[in-house]
Amino acid sequence: MTAVDETLGMPVDDEAAEKALARRARLTAVATPVLTAVGLIATWEIGVRAFGVPSYIAPSPSEVATTLVTEFPQLMRNFWPTLFESVLGFVVGNVAAVLIAVAFVHSRMVERAFFPIAVFINTIPILAIAPILVLIFGAGLTAKVVIAALICFFPTLVNMVRGLQSVSPQALELARILSATKSEVFWKIRLPSSLPFLFSALKIAATTCVIGAIVGEWVGADVGLGALIIDATFNFRSALLYATVFLSSGLSVLMFAAVSIAERMIVRW
Repeated sequence: MTAVDETLGMPVDDEAAEKALARRARLTAVATPVLTAVGLIATWEIGVRAFGVPSYIAPSPSEVATTLVTEFPQLMRNFWPTLFESVLGFVVGNVAAVLIAVAFVHSRMVERAFFPIAVFINTIPILAIAPILVLIFGAGLTAKVVIAALICFFPTLVNMVRGLQSVSPQALELARILSATKSEVFWKIRLPSSLPFLFSALKIAATTCVIGAIVGEWVGADVGLGALIIDATFNFRSALLYATVFLSSGLSVLMFAAVSIAERMIVRW
């Protein structure tokens, strides 16, 4: 089936036109945030130079980019420990949250007993609890992993409980009629229905676990992006500070993207 191009008076294939529109929409979706970011960076560069802002207060983007190159070895030495702590905290916190959510769904008594405790722990600011954890576990890897796990634990717990409980009554009634066991109900009904909720929480956890690792490094560490941020701040190395913050942001984006890719591969409905 064809349509007529009003400007040229020639027939145009509908399918080709739809593909062109789809390509244009994808290009617009990518170009809009990129151009916005470029515009903001250009405004920042021009503003710093125009108003003569001292570099120790707000370095220009070009100076930050130069620092990223010149200090790349130092940045990488501190990047890998933070990455390891973030990933390990992400895994520990989310596995614990999923297991506890399963226990809550299968036992109302357990949920009534322990859910208020989880809420209470979540209300404690992470900056307040981090020194306590460093005192308990020391200034090594364990404290950073626990802090990263704690900061991403509660959102996953809440979303997973909600997801496991979101099964339609009709599906549960059908499973009962078919004499399905609790294990079969969980693996074939509850778990699949909870995956969209779980991945929504994992996307949040993918960014917050980086925050947890960096907070842990603030409290007690001599290596890691958090430690480098503290060092650059106290030594007025603003360009290095901005570069480290930029790298920390990139780590969060990287982990978010990894979770998003896993979601597209696993959740296909």
